[in-house]
Amino acid sequence: MCGRVHIKTNLDDMLQAFAFAQHNEDVDRAANQFPRYNGAPGLDYPLIINDVVRDAVEPVLGPVFKMMRWGFIPHFAKARTEGFKHINARAEGVATNGIFKNAYRSRRALMPVTGYFEWQDIFGTGKNKWPYAIAMADDQPFCLAAIWQTWRDRGTGEDVDSFGIVTCEPNSMMAKVHNRMPVILKREDYGRWLGDEPDPADLMKPFPSELMKMWRIDRKVGNSKHDTPDILDEVPPEDLFE
Repeated sequence: MCGRVHIKTNLDDMLQAFAFAQHNEDVDRAANQFPRYNGAPGLDYPLIINDVVRDAVEPVLGPVFKMMRWGFIPHFAKARTEGFKHINARAEGVATNGIFKNAYRSRRALMPVTGYFEWQDIFGTGKNKWPYAIAMADDQPFCLAAIWQTWRDRGTGEDVDSFGIVTCEPNSMMAKVHNRMPVILKREDYGRWLGDEPDPADLMKPFPSELMKMWRIDRKVGNSKHDTPDILDEVPPEDLFE
């Protein structure tokens, strides 16, 4: 699964890294929320979707940044907290699962990050876990595959855009600590993922291990209130149990 991410750049740098997508004032207003070293579900993130490019001479569909809440809220949900049950969507069933299939078919998105976190259950008891930070080997930002939709709060009439991250089988590096990993897309595949192809199933596969890196970090990452750069500091494994 994928339950935490890190975005260690400021928002301007992230927007520049994916300058093929336009952005609006709603995204600009979120600048004070980044960097985000310990990003958890329930928060808003800048995602890239296919939407109307409004400053074009003739409006057309194109890649656009939009702020969305992490935690996919099903259309039938009575409360937005339902999204915490659906932070991830398994690649193996996303095309047929009644909660996700419509979004997968026509509302796919890119989630730019600088990395994510995973926990290794050392003894299989769920009690002693080693957290790891994962990133690209060259430290460049990259995109996770996501799906999204708009949910209307019947009580307030507010529309909430929410998303879930698609996960797949792990690559050889990730398999050392967990049996799942987020789908990471190559840049040359961004267009297909955002496009109108109904089922780009071949893109939902493990990213090459040799292009990634992983290191142990302190267990304080488990509390999302710890949101400082030292979250990403490498620590020896023995320190985690002191």
